[in-house]
Amino acid sequence: MEIKVLGPGCANCFKMEELAKTAVKELGIDATVVKITDIVEIARQGILSTPGLMVNGKIKHSGKPLPSLEKVKELFKGES
Repeated sequence: MEIKVLGPGCANCFKMEELAKTAVKELGIDATVVKITDIVEIARQGILSTPGLMVNGKIKHSGKPLPSLEKVKELFKGES
């Protein structure tokens, strides 16, 4: 599974990255978490409001408020 966290480096972007990594660890899934900070690449991926979360090329979350850890786990379970 490929997970992308998209954001320029704000506090919420770092929190989203931590949520993603924690969910992967707790679920015990085989996944790669990639952080994308380049604004042009973020827009190219279709994320207009950060932080963004993509799973296997599909946008799962964009903007605020941040999802809970349980919600992130649900998003990942649907893709594994």
